[in-house]
Amino acid sequence: MPLTLEIVTPEARVYHDTIDSVVIPTVGGEIGVLPGHIPLLTQVEHGELRVTKNGQTELLAVSGGFAEIEGDRVHVLAEHAITEAGIDESAVEEALKRAEQQLREARDIDPQQYEHLQSMVRYSGVQLAVKRRRR
Repeated sequence: MPLTLEIVTPEARVYHDTIDSVVIPTVGGEIGVLPGHIPLLTQVEHGELRVTKNGQTELLAVSGGFAEIEGDRVHVLAEHAITEAGIDESAVEEALKRAEQQLREARDIDPQQYEHLQSMVRYSGVQLAVKRRRR
């Protein structure tokens, strides 16, 4: 019995498919989900989400949000998510450099803006790790 996985961000539906299993990064560590998993609501952490289907593993970078598991359906509502194929490594490197520079130069910055920059640095790092993993 397969799982149905849907990953949604505020901008778009990033992923929707029937899969064999998924490993989700959460604030308490990674959790693996197979068909028949107990119902669960958990907070998603910045990290690598691994989807397995027909013996093949697909990687996605995710950032923040929540995952809900009910029956054989997994819903991930993430702040940001992108498939490995969708990651533009040079664009991510540039965004990372800009965010790191802004953090270094931050003086009397709004706490929310500071947290946003830190979040962007973490998410950029996750994207680069996902993209470079198979090299």
